Amino acid sequence: MLHNLLGKITGQQQDGESNIGKINGTVVLMKKNVLDFNDFNASVLDRVHELVGQRVSLQLISAVHGDPDNGLKGKLGKQAYLEDWITTIAPLTAGESAFKVTFDWEEEVGVPGAFIIQNNHHSEFFLKTVTLDNVPDEGRVHFVCNSWVYPAEKYTKDRVFFANKTYLPSEVPLPLRKYIEEELVELRGDGKRKLEEWDRVYYYAYYNDLGDPDKGSEYVRPIMGGSTYDAFLFTFDPNTESRLPIVSSLSIYVPRDERFGHLKMSDFLAYALKSIAQFIRPEIEALFDKTPNEFDSFEDVYSRKSETTYIPTEMLKEIFRTDGALFLRFPMPEVIKEDKTAWRTDEEFAREMLAGVNPVNIPSTITEQRIRNNLDGLTVDEALKNKKLFILDHHDALMPYLRRINSTSNKIYGSRTLLFLKSDGTLKILVIELSLPHPDGDQYGCISNVYTPAEQGVESSIWQLAKAYVAVNDSGNHQLISHWLNTHAVIEPVIIAANRQLSVVHPIYKLLQPHFRDTMYINAIGRGILLNARGVIESTVFPARYALGLSSAVYKDWVFPEQALPADLIKRGVAVKDENSPHGLRLLIEDYPYAVDGIAIWFAIKTWVEDYCAFYYKTNDIIQTDVELQSWWKELVEEGHGDIKDEPWWPKMQTFEELVETCTILIWTASALHAALNFGQFSYAGYLPNRPTISRKFMPEKGTPEYEELEASPDTVFLKTITAQLQTVLGIATIEILSRHSTDEVYLGQRDTPDWTSDIAALEAFEKFGNKLAEIEDQITSMNNDDKLKNRVGSVKIPYTLLFPTSEGGITGKGIPNSVSI
Repeated sequence: MLHNLLGKITGQQQDGESNIGKINGTVVLMKKNVLDFNDFNASVLDRVHELVGQRVSLQLISAVHGDPDNGLKGKLGKQAYLEDWITTIAPLTAGESAFKVTFDWEEEVGVPGAFIIQNNHHSEFFLKTVTLDNVPDEGRVHFVCNSWVYPAEKYTKDRVFFANKTYLPSEVPLPLRKYIEEELVELRGDGKRKLEEWDRVYYYAYYNDLGDPDKGSEYVRPIMGGSTYDAFLFTFDPNTESRLPIVSSLSIYVPRDERFGHLKMSDFLAYALKSIAQFIRPEIEALFDKTPNEFDSFEDVYSRKSETTYIPTEMLKEIFRTDGALFLRFPMPEVIKEDKTAWRTDEEFAREMLAGVNPVNIPSTITEQRIRNNLDGLTVDEALKNKKLFILDHHDALMPYLRRINSTSNKIYGSRTLLFLKSDGTLKILVIELSLPHPDGDQYGCISNVYTPAEQGVESSIWQLAKAYVAVNDSGNHQLISHWLNTHAVIEPVIIAANRQLSVVHPIYKLLQPHFRDTMYINAIGRGILLNARGVIESTVFPARYALGLSSAVYKDWVFPEQALPADLIKRGVAVKDENSPHGLRLLIEDYPYAVDGIAIWFAIKTWVEDYCAFYYKTNDIIQTDVELQSWWKELVEEGHGDIKDEPWWPKMQTFEELVETCTILIWTASALHAALNFGQFSYAGYLPNRPTISRKFMPEKGTPEYEELEASPDTVFLKTITAQLQTVLGIATIEILSRHSTDEVYLGQRDTPDWTSDIAALEAFEKFGNKLAEIEDQITSMNNDDKLKNRVGSVKIPYTLLFPTSEGGITGKGIPNSVSI
């Protein structure tokens, strides 16, 4: 017993080997030559540097003893070096390597709270964790790093990492305080120089590189920022910049730690390679088609699909297939997998407003004069009084843009779709109103036509076209507003402000950090490929060159507190406050899968946030005096959302309730809301006739050749009206990439390391959160098997699983990643 105790105090190994006065550590990292297998320099030169004494060193920083000769910053221990770099063989596939490091234990250093690392090699490496065993007076000390460490010559300040302890600013040990302050200064940068790949600066600036004016006036796009849009990503030149080439856009500056990990990047490139090939192949085939760039029939659309799906994990797996899947073919979208015609029914059209890819747009404001159908025996007054009438409104936001959009090759309407809630819980379409600006000027209002359901003759064909115009509007609203603006765009200022104002040991940073993963990088890629002038979005979605202008206009009406799911449902009139209902909220459409599952996920997140925050914030005074928290919130509002910083609805961040609600909104937005809007895209829109993105012709009018063609060949007119073949295949190729989970995804209720904090109470609360999410998964499965809930599966036989928390990799139509990661 005496031997064991002595070993614990001194770090002596119990097998008899002399190690008195030593602290043994394990460093887990990934070498660059593992992550970039063709980098000969990384493999050879790093070993040369080792041989000549240029090694990787670590110095412990005391958390208990300050150095009076160094401004009371924590005393530094002696340098220790990674052992056996040359003889440690890296895995043949991208993976981790563990290295030993042995520190001299120095009483004047005492318990370490941080360490300095210097990489004197030629190449960078990804530092994952450092663990110290048997530290006197402390035991095990763990550091979660998850950061790229470049050669020391690249940095003006030493790289410092902190132990996985959590501190409020007032509780940070004095010896660590200046190191934390210096780290935040480094992350803010000075804004005076061009940033390189090894820089770690988070900064605000304009979207000033969406256009490419060097190519001509048609490529000019306004700068998004200041009075026109929120400022999200850093670009150095305040004036308009030219576009980067597509390949170079993958290397656009964001802090290196915000870029995709090696597994995700390999998956992403594999999917992109396959999708680009799929895009090119049909266009080559179309050259020999009787109607180039047009689908000849619905069977022609079906032929672009394959019944076989696959889940590649590395780029080469796609090229050298061994699983029997068809090379370079789209998988079969679920919406036509069981029934190739069910998507055309009115019932499915209405159901997708509740359980499809954009289930966030139904409010219940309606006037009597728009009623044009029977209401299952109810009068108009009764239907209104009983809250049975709903409207899908794509009118007001679009009308100011119609003249400009319709001056292009695209032809769209403002639309309103009126629906009636039936006794079985499903929605029935009553009327569709399509509107155009008055030809004599906006002061005369608009010209509107109303269409009603029909099942036979040319009226049936007109009805199918009316639904298609609505679907086009909904597709554009989904991509530009529900998806891009309300998840990708609004989360990015949160990430920037958090990294600039919250230290890595701060409790709110640790709470939110998993919900930041990959967002800045996917947004940067989107800016370079999807959102830019003549990019994928402009080429495949109806607003074309006015796409981000439309998104920018809608942002002016964005209200942060209304991003809370309960507030959103109440605002849209699909829920009311009810003290007798669970969570005090009653849905007016009881079988509303997005809302039902969303409420369960929302309150699971909120309970987790309450439990976690209560551990650190016992009183409102602690919140009000938390300088980092207050600086973060002030900057997020005033810099991240500068256009609307003076709105009265911003939370003041003075109370526990405000803190919990704010963090819940942010986590919900980055995880569940994004998942509900993103990962069903291929299932529903992978077959474009179900969710067309462009309309190229107006509704045929009686007495015209177009009307006669509609009578003779309705399917041909339908396909010639919606998205053309070129845009269809490009759009499908894109959403196939966006609908996939990477093989290394981390889902809600999970962390990439179990030791993300040393606080047991926080870990226990997180475990409780995970258990609750598992219960919700069981509930979702049970509801999807309940035949009484008709909106959960529908005639297309797609169970609603978009808010099912976990998933495997690939296109699954389920799974809630922690972050906006694709």
